[in-house]
Amino acid sequence: MKGRLAALLVSAAVSFSANGAEPDPLESPLWDYMRTQFIGDDAYVFDDRVKVGLPEFAEDPTQVPIMVDASALSGNIKQIITWADLNPIQHIFTYYPHPEIVPRISLRIKVQQGTAVRAAVQTKDGVWHMGGSYLDAAGGGCTAPSAANSDPYWESHLGEMKSRFFAKEEGGRYKFKVIHPMDTGLVNAIPEFYIQQVAVRNQQGESLARLELSQPVSENPVITFDVRDKNQKHSVWLRDNSGNEFGRDL
Repeated sequence: MKGRLAALLVSAAVSFSANGAEPDPLESPLWDYMRTQFIGDDAYVFDDRVKVGLPEFAEDPTQVPIMVDASALSGNIKQIITWADLNPIQHIFTYYPHPEIVPRISLRIKVQQGTAVRAAVQTKDGVWHMGGSYLDAAGGGCTAPSAANSDPYWESHLGEMKSRFFAKEEGGRYKFKVIHPMDTGLVNAIPEFYIQQVAVRNQQGESLARLELSQPVSENPVITFDVRDKNQKHSVWLRDNSGNEFGRDL
């Protein structure tokens, strides 16, 4: 009875707030503009079930760990959009998780200054569930040249990947790294060069998750995600904005 009552209260809260404007809990000056850019005039609700994990301060603004956890809405998700309000390039990634993939993902990003970082989770009813955290940072991460530009190593190792699998009591966790400079295009004389697409596939070649990445993802991306079936084998495929494709079994 208590569980049913709690579910009804959550449903009522979402229904109420999705039909009226809520004040931004992070008090970002760009909230209304960013909301319009990414979700338009769609119904939305600020939802504590959408977690955005960040350090309190970005010691290295070119390598900031971020974790987005929407597992509380698992099985009811169409897409997840993540962005940083005050970055010169705001979009970080859009994630389309299959029900076989736990909607929880970690990677590292670049930030230009202290900013609100948000995850917007669209459920199957079309409502966006908003989560976010504030990140304090000294800044400059988006306009700093990648280390690859001073080291020719990457040219002969572009797209090389390493991966590990960690079995859990329920399901498992993959962590993989790919060598890529992920240049933003905001540094003088260095054009943008970054991975745009990532797909996780099962043994039958079916896509279980898709990621659309943008330039703020850090150099040599390290991506961590969870699967429900630890006995299923998976592979990953990537494509950058120059048309280079990479892939390997995980």
